[in-house]
Amino acid sequence: MYRSHTCGELRAPHIEQSVTLSGWISKVRDKGFVVWIDLRDRYGITQLVFDEERTDKTLLEQAKHLGRETVIQVKGTVIERASKNDNIPTGAIEVLVKELTVLNKAQLPPFTIEDETDGGEDLRMKYRYLDIRRNPVKNNLIFRHRVTMEVRKYLSNQDFIEVETPYLIKSTPEGARDFLVPSRMNEGQFYALPQSPQTFKQLLMVGGMDKYFQIVKCFRDEDLRADRQPEFTQIDCEMAFVEQEDILNIFEGLTRHLLKEINGVEVAAFPRITYDEAMAKYGNDKPDIRFGMEFGELNAIAQHKEFSVFNSAELVVGIAVPGAASYTRKEIDKLIDWVKRPQVGAKGMVYVKYNEDGTFKSSVDKFYDQEDLAKWANATGAKKGDLICVLSGETNKTRAQLSALRMEMATRLGLRKPNEFAPLWVIDFPLLELDEETNTYHAMHHPFTSPKPGQIELLDSQPGSVKANAYDLVLNGNEIGGGSIRIHDKETQAIMFKHLGFTPEEAKEQFGFLMDAFQYGAPPHGGIAFGLDRLVAILGGQETIRDFIAFPKNNSGRDVMIDAPANIDQEQLKELHIKLDL
Repeated sequence: MYRSHTCGELRAPHIEQSVTLSGWISKVRDKGFVVWIDLRDRYGITQLVFDEERTDKTLLEQAKHLGRETVIQVKGTVIERASKNDNIPTGAIEVLVKELTVLNKAQLPPFTIEDETDGGEDLRMKYRYLDIRRNPVKNNLIFRHRVTMEVRKYLSNQDFIEVETPYLIKSTPEGARDFLVPSRMNEGQFYALPQSPQTFKQLLMVGGMDKYFQIVKCFRDEDLRADRQPEFTQIDCEMAFVEQEDILNIFEGLTRHLLKEINGVEVAAFPRITYDEAMAKYGNDKPDIRFGMEFGELNAIAQHKEFSVFNSAELVVGIAVPGAASYTRKEIDKLIDWVKRPQVGAKGMVYVKYNEDGTFKSSVDKFYDQEDLAKWANATGAKKGDLICVLSGETNKTRAQLSALRMEMATRLGLRKPNEFAPLWVIDFPLLELDEETNTYHAMHHPFTSPKPGQIELLDSQPGSVKANAYDLVLNGNEIGGGSIRIHDKETQAIMFKHLGFTPEEAKEQFGFLMDAFQYGAPPHGGIAFGLDRLVAILGGQETIRDFIAFPKNNSGRDVMIDAPANIDQEQLKELHIKLDL
């Protein structure tokens, strides 16, 4: 028996008990006549003591030569600690060691394994197995486990069945690039790793499974960000004989359950806004509604003066930044420089200070009087002491720029509080999205999303105006889940493929298996997929998903710990019928 108790288990009632502990040496404090060792495992830290009066001399000398992270087993007696440590649960006791066995001697680690480590991110990713020993990473992985267990509990109680779907599938156009896997037994042919289990979960509905879920790995060969990895985990769900309202209700319930069980937060309201409303009010389709600063469109009250910048703009729009009228000219100039950065792309910014005395001071006083500026304040919801920031230009670009400014100001003002949660549904997305480079339409979500009832006829005449039976669940400015009611009949699916530019032959080659299945009684169905990595990070009050993944990739898609991707032996390539011309 390596241990009778864990290193986080012993308390005052265990005093005078004989115990066996195993773990890693976190710290050694040698005072000559006495040695204290902090022994760590996943559950906590227990202080060990060796001293001249009560410890064998050979054992005391052995303890003095132990290094950090060495794995040991000790046997001894639990005693009361003279100087108690209220900062740790085991701080009332220590173990007087009688026997010590070195299970594995460790080299000096490349960084200190403490909560506030001296190791940079690159170094810690290279030695991730050491980083996992630190409480912040360990606790994040335990937190992720708790979330997934609550997901399984909730969905199982709602009669969902967890079903595994294949990882080796065929390449299909779903928006991102596929990771391809060559087939040794089928020369010149490739599997693809799934971007999602989309078609399989629809086939499960045809198979009568009714309610399916899976916590599943998905793969997309995309450029990476802090919230994106080449392999990621989805909570993938599908339901048969449902309408949009049924799905929204079930997954509002899941979100409420997680917020209550994981964060102790009760959320009553899940507002619903349309995609068009989200873009007009917030400039993006995943708005953070924990704070205000809603957009105020100013075209009708800011144009038709002599200010040519506004007169030539497709959109003039502003936000009221609370309490920022006190900004100095230097601070405002820095803000203007911020919006002119290439990442934002604005050409400039007009500002209006709404002073506490009710007057206005703006950068365009030459063109607009106090009465004009009062109308701007009314349109943006500005109050005395606020700063009105106005951008103008092409509609979509200007909305995106002002959205970036809105989020930046909320961050600076401390309005994006990680312990506050504000979910909402965004509904009625466009079914199709225009690619301006090719002037062709592609599916905004995926080719299996159904149009809103009665709108399929518009595909021929007004394809850009057709709304999808689709919905996204947004939490604190992040899309945590998205889904749709699916097309479930062959004729409608064929029409959709046609408008996405597939010939009948291409549609059959890519998706013939699904079209065939629809001929055998496909029920009305729909679903949703949550990004588990992002959801866990938000529930954990953090922005970066890497902190909640055991072995993440870096921003270049590399695993620096195992050095992957890597070159392949020529003999392996030959077996796979692949010849590289380098």
